[in-house]
Amino acid sequence: MIFSVRDKLLIWYRASRPFTLSASIIPVLVGSTLAFRQGQFSLPLSLLMMVASLLVQVGVNMVDEFSDHARPERNNKLLAPYKVIALGLLSSRAVKLGAVVCFGIATVIGLYLISITGWPLSVICLASAAVAYFYAAGPRPLGSIGLGHLLVFVFMGPVIVLGSYYVQTQTFTAEVFWFSIPIGCTVTAILVANDLRDMEEDHAAGKITPVTLFGRQSGRWGWTLLVTASFVIVIVLTVTGGKGILNLLPLLALFQVIRASRVVWLAKVRTELALALPASAKLHGQFGFLLSAGVGLGRFISL
Repeated sequence: MIFSVRDKLLIWYRASRPFTLSASIIPVLVGSTLAFRQGQFSLPLSLLMMVASLLVQVGVNMVDEFSDHARPERNNKLLAPYKVIALGLLSSRAVKLGAVVCFGIATVIGLYLISITGWPLSVICLASAAVAYFYAAGPRPLGSIGLGHLLVFVFMGPVIVLGSYYVQTQTFTAEVFWFSIPIGCTVTAILVANDLRDMEEDHAAGKITPVTLFGRQSGRWGWTLLVTASFVIVIVLTVTGGKGILNLLPLLALFQVIRASRVVWLAKVRTELALALPASAKLHGQFGFLLSAGVGLGRFISL
C-alpha cells in the first residue's frame, strides 16, 4: 500500500492519539500561568516544557500501541480506530522507532532544562521517563496491575504542574501543589472513563483496574468523586486563598460535567460507554483552560 506524504502525516497523527493530548498540555499550561501570575513567566521555557510533555505522552501512546499489539489477548479486543498497527497502516517496527524518537527528543529538551534550572528537575524527569515507559511496556506493565490511576494522577497532575512552575521560577510552593490536584483529578477521570468502556476486555486479559475489581458502578462513583473533588478544591482555594473570584472560572465547565455525567451514568453498552472517553477529555481540557485563564487574568484583575 502506497501512501502520499500527506497520508503518512495523517497516519502518524492518528498514532499519536490526539484526543488524549490535552492531558499533557493542560498541566503545563496551569503551571506556566501560575508562574505568570508571579511575574516569572518565560515563553521559551514554557514552550519547551509543552513540547517535552507532548512528546512523552505521544511516546507512551506508541509504546502502548506496539506492546498491546504483541499480546495474544489483543485478538479478543474490539479494534479501536487509532490502532494503526492492527489496521495495517504502520508496522510495529515503525511505531517502536516513533516512540524512540519522541522519547529521545524529550530527553534532549529535559537535559537542557536541567542544565539551566538545577538538579531537582532531574528527579522529575527521570521518574517521569521510567513511569512513561513501564506504564505500558514490560512483562507486567504498571498500568495493568492496578497502579494506573495513581500514576496518572501523580504524574499528569502534580508532577507536570510543579515541574512547569519550577522550570520558570526555580521554586516549589504549596499553592501550586494544591492547584495541581484538580488537574490530577480530571485527568484521572479520563482513565476511569476508559476503564468503564473496556471493563469486559480488561477482565478477560487479566488487567487489574478498580473497575475490573469492583465493577462498573464503582467506576461511575469514582469518576463522579474525582470530578466533584476538582470543583470543590477550586472553590476552597478561592475562598481561603484571597486570590479573587476569577479562579472560579472553571465552574463554567459544569455544563460539560452534566453532558459527560449523562454518558458515564446512563450508557450501558460499549459503543455508548466509548463516548465517555472524549466527553471526559473535553471536560479536562475545558476545566484546565478555564483555570489557567482565571489564574493568568488574576495578575491584572483583582476581584
